[in-house]
Amino acid sequence: MTALLPTDRRNQYLFPAALASLLFIGSLRIALDNLKNNYHNHEYFGPQSGGYRVVKRPPIRVSDDEIIDNGCNVFEGKWVWDNESHPLYTEESCPLLVKQVTCQKNGRPDSSYQNWKWQPDGCNLPRFNALKLLEILRDKRLMFVGDSVQRSMFDSMVCLVQSVIPEGKKSLQKVPPRKIFRAEDYNASIEFYWAPFLVESISDHATNHTVMKRLVRLDSISNHSKQWEGVDMLVFESYVWWMYKPVINATYGNLDNIQEYNVTTAYKVAMETWANWIETSINSHTQKVFFMTMSPTHLWNWEWMKGDGGNCFSESQPIQKPYWGTGSNLDIMGIVKDVLGRMQVNVRLINITQLSEYRKDGHTSVYGERKGKLLTREQKSDPKNYADCIHWCLPGVPDTWNEILYAVLLQDYRKF
Repeated sequence: MTALLPTDRRNQYLFPAALASLLFIGSLRIALDNLKNNYHNHEYFGPQSGGYRVVKRPPIRVSDDEIIDNGCNVFEGKWVWDNESHPLYTEESCPLLVKQVTCQKNGRPDSSYQNWKWQPDGCNLPRFNALKLLEILRDKRLMFVGDSVQRSMFDSMVCLVQSVIPEGKKSLQKVPPRKIFRAEDYNASIEFYWAPFLVESISDHATNHTVMKRLVRLDSISNHSKQWEGVDMLVFESYVWWMYKPVINATYGNLDNIQEYNVTTAYKVAMETWANWIETSINSHTQKVFFMTMSPTHLWNWEWMKGDGGNCFSESQPIQKPYWGTGSNLDIMGIVKDVLGRMQVNVRLINITQLSEYRKDGHTSVYGERKGKLLTREQKSDPKNYADCIHWCLPGVPDTWNEILYAVLLQDYRKF
């Protein structure tokens, strides 16, 4: 046998080493590719007894049909009759609804207000998908902040998602001034926080608050904002509580110095206090902020027809022509747009005012509550004095507000 030369002997040892190196590099490449795929497939390592396991979270598939076309204004359009896809839930399917909004249970004879769908001009809103929204909310908190109208949006959102969550995996907790709905498997919460003026006031108790006497601290928001810190998605609203009178009692700086302010002046100062907190406290990379425009009222039927001094009572059809009622204040709308337009943090405006203006038929009227109690037979027979033309029946108009919010969140998710 021919003896190996030194060079041959060296090559004999180099070849296995090179092969091992190639195998290591190949294995490393496969591992990196797997990690990359796992990232895109929403995989993570979760603890289990005796070690860790890989948990797959497939990404949400968002089709082109679910994305709002560029340039399409979803806030402009019309209401179309749709008794196939709407309502998106029923009073019976959502036992978490409060009596204030369950108009059918409270005796309303018609139900057509549930069957209208908002159709934007030139595009479509995506069909609401509760499972997709819950996946978007995984490990996150969505909080609605405002008054009882905003609480209806919270109630609506809870009803839209709760039916797909198994019993024992969902809960609703009342911790005044908050209501918290939890989806356990998603580690997600949908919450409501009572703050009718956004800034602090003597009406900040969630259940025992004064309506007639109103006193607002225009420069103070810290008690509220402590509850907002770190929330992933904040949806603010504040309007109708400001509109009780043309003037409002308020303080600025000195709590003992109570002055009477014009409502629009006070509202602007309060919005600037709120905006300053947003600018200094929100991380725009991890948090989203939305502001809902005013929810309109329908207090006088002479505004949309030759009225008889009545209101929204017995109305059963939307307004089908251009309409803007006195229940929506253009000065307040202008202040909101101006303050948001000057902010550095991106606060997105959800303009539900015009589309809701058409829905004179959607209010609770005499089929809701007054001071926490259902109306008596005598009160129901006096709609001019007792009809509630501020709040909305559910299912109803606030579901559309949430359909629009869902469309925006879905679009954000796809961009990410």
